Amino acid sequence: MQILLAGGAGFVGSHLADALLNKGYEVLVIDNLEKGSIINIQHNIGKHGFKFIKSDIMEITELKEKPDVIVNLIASKIPRYSSGYITLTKNIEVERHLLELSRKYNSRHILISTSDVYGKSTDFPLREDGDLVLGPSTSRRWCYAVSKIYNEHLSLSYMDEFGVYVTILRYFGIYGPRQHLNWWGGPVGVFIDALYNGNKVEIHGTGKQKRSFIYIDDVVKATVKVIESSNLNGEIINIGTEEEISILELARKIALLMDKQAEFKFVPYENFSKNYEDPQRRVGDIKKAQKFLGFKPEITLEEGLKKTIKWYKEQKRSE
Repeated sequence: MQILLAGGAGFVGSHLADALLNKGYEVLVIDNLEKGSIINIQHNIGKHGFKFIKSDIMEITELKEKPDVIVNLIASKIPRYSSGYITLTKNIEVERHLLELSRKYNSRHILISTSDVYGKSTDFPLREDGDLVLGPSTSRRWCYAVSKIYNEHLSLSYMDEFGVYVTILRYFGIYGPRQHLNWWGGPVGVFIDALYNGNKVEIHGTGKQKRSFIYIDDVVKATVKVIESSNLNGEIINIGTEEEISILELARKIALLMDKQAEFKFVPYENFSKNYEDPQRRVGDIKKAQKFLGFKPEITLEEGLKKTIKWYKEQKRSE
């Protein structure tokens, strides 16, 4: 089986490439390295079955070999400090382009979506067939969710209209080695970096908002099972954990594991943009993943944080 990973030099994509190569599959990574890094995939270059093309995916219209599966890992995320226009247009254009490639080569298509599509829903745990509740259009915070909801509908319409095999995965709070250490990568990397360097830990809002976090290895195992399955056409599946923690407690837990004294800098949401909002709780129902994939997260938050902190310190020592 040959798998095309669009955005495969990024955090999740590079780990997914490792796992697929270890199982004997052929992996083609296409990445312009805007957010991905050659360092993440350097160890695979030259290996049998691995190919890397440095390119904007939008410029790829022909492939030398037909991929059995195309995975869209490309995403412009929540525009806290960036452009809502870029988030919307990039995410939508990339997904349509990859769907056209899937249609052209009769490839199974896997869209990596996000728990952010649930928005402000309070129907916990968040189910795949539940309502998606967003805030006002005047808040650019919802651009990411809107783009991913559109992409989910678009991919399912390609299934209906053109017979493209589509599976949608909604990832919840991923962390682990190779993650970005800024807000693009989420709070875990930001907190570890700040504590290591003796800086104040930036907390958005009150820090009382709760999240569930999942370690990269568990995400990859679930995603590989989806790639290997041929009976998930039209399915939407949450990939996450049921272990919740507030953002403030997450920062304190990381400080304790790093043996650091944490000082906090609370940043009001209005500092980001007009009408900026943040859901106060986000935990997903993972029964569907358990049913279809036999999926059960194996790594606890504390264990995963220890692994991530160890990786971070190793990177610092090698600089």
